[in-house]
Amino acid sequence: MNVTWSTTSALVILLVCASFTLSFGVRYSPLLGQCSPSGYLHGKASHCNTEHDSECCKAGKMYPQYHCSPPVTDETSATLTINSFAKGGDGGGPSECDGEYHSDDEMVVALSTGWYNHGSRCSKKIRINANGKSVLAKVVDECDSVYGCDADHDFQPPCHNNIVDASPAVWDALGMSGDDVGDYHITWSEA
Repeated sequence: MNVTWSTTSALVILLVCASFTLSFGVRYSPLLGQCSPSGYLHGKASHCNTEHDSECCKAGKMYPQYHCSPPVTDETSATLTINSFAKGGDGGGPSECDGEYHSDDEMVVALSTGWYNHGSRCSKKIRINANGKSVLAKVVDECDSVYGCDADHDFQPPCHNNIVDASPAVWDALGMSGDDVGDYHITWSEA
């Protein structure tokens, strides 16, 4: 009887430990309804383009990394940020989807890594709702939520996991300028 109890106890302990270990490896928990950081990136300082008040990495600062984003719904809550996809703009290199730069007059966006979903939304339109208006914009890039603080990312930190990074044309179409431009709460959906 002691052997059975010991075997059962060992199995229960093993299952508890395995569950605990797996919970740290899981980045999105449907039970908790949240996406947690999968790690932290050690910041390195260098020159970055501060157009549109872009944040530059700070040496020694730890930046959260996300492989996931909140679930996409008919009204996905997000933060709208501004980005120039033009050559020499604060977006860094060419867009991930097509390897091209895009004019600030184009209605284009980058999505956080989880929403970008390995490029599955490339060239697709999303509907952005903000400021009492609704506009369509084409997904052309990833707002990298995992990597940053290097030349490929213009020495900017990784994006948060809930970002729709939009061209100036999107902001204009939403009728927002001045103090409204920067970080603005929106909802979005697939069009």
